Amino acid sequence: MPSIASRSIFRLSVVSDEISQDFGHACEVASKQFGLSWIELRSLWNKNVVSLEEGEIAEAVRLVMKNNLRVTGIASPLFKVDWPGAPVSPFSEQRDQFNASFSFAQQDEVLERGLAVAKSFGTDRLRCFDFWRLDHPAPYREAMNAALQNAAEKAGKSRVTLVIENEHACNTATAAEAAKLLAAVESSFFMLNWDPGNASRRSEIPYPDGYSLLPKNRIGLCHCKDVAKKGSDYEWAAVGNGIIDWSGQFQALKLDGYRGAVSLETHWRGAGTPEASTIQSWAGMQDALRKAGAL
Repeated sequence: MPSIASRSIFRLSVVSDEISQDFGHACEVASKQFGLSWIELRSLWNKNVVSLEEGEIAEAVRLVMKNNLRVTGIASPLFKVDWPGAPVSPFSEQRDQFNASFSFAQQDEVLERGLAVAKSFGTDRLRCFDFWRLDHPAPYREAMNAALQNAAEKAGKSRVTLVIENEHACNTATAAEAAKLLAAVESSFFMLNWDPGNASRRSEIPYPDGYSLLPKNRIGLCHCKDVAKKGSDYEWAAVGNGIIDWSGQFQALKLDGYRGAVSLETHWRGAGTPEASTIQSWAGMQDALRKAGAL
C-alpha cells in the first residue's frame, strides 16, 4: 500500500517535539508509524533548534536522512519577544518557550542561527512571529513592519522565506490581522504560517471566515491543531474533536492550489503524553484530509 505521504497533495508533516524530545524516536514515529516523508523542527533533545551545536546538527541531519525524511521548515522563536520601548505585553513569557529564551537584542543572532540551521537541513522556510501582543500596537506598527521587512530581505539573500505564524499571544493573531500585515510587508520572502487553531483562540472563525481574507499566494506553511470551547475560554483539543472545520479548510487549500507543507502541531495533551496525544490527533487529521479529498 502506498505511504500516506505519497497519497496526499500536501507535504504532510509533524512538528518533531510534539512526539518526543528524543529526536531519533520522533523521526522513527513520523516515518515508520505515520508514514510521513516530512518533519518540522522546533526543539530537539530539550534544546531549541537555533541553539543546537554543530555536532548536534550533524546528528540530527543523520537521523533525518536515516528515516528518509526531509525538513519542511525551522520553527524558530524569531521575534517572539517584547517590542523595545513599548509597555511590557501582558502575554510576555517570563519562562522558556520550547527551550528558547532570547531578548530583543539577540534577535539578529536568532535570525542568523535560524538561517544557518535551515541551510544545514536543506529547507527554505524559517518561522517567525510578530512580537508579544500589545493592547495598542499602532504607535509601534511601522517600526515593527520595518523590522519584519528587513529580516525577510536578509532571509531572501540566503534563499529562505520567513513564514510568520499567526499566534494568539502576538500582535498578528488572526487571519484579519495577518492580511493587514502581509499587505504592509510586501517582500516576496515574507509569507504566512497559517494556523487556524491560533486564530480560533482569538474568537475568529478561521474557516471559512478568516481564510477568506487571506491572500492565498502568500500562504507558505500551515499548522494543524484543534481548539474546543470551554465556557468563555478555549482549550486545545485533538484534531477532529474541536470547533475547527479542518475538512473544509483542507478542501479550500486544495482548490486554491496550495501544495506546501501541512504540519501537525498537536499542543493538546489529553491522551497523557505528547506521543499518545499526537498519535490520536494524527488519526483525526487523516480523517479530515480524506473527507476533503486531499488524501
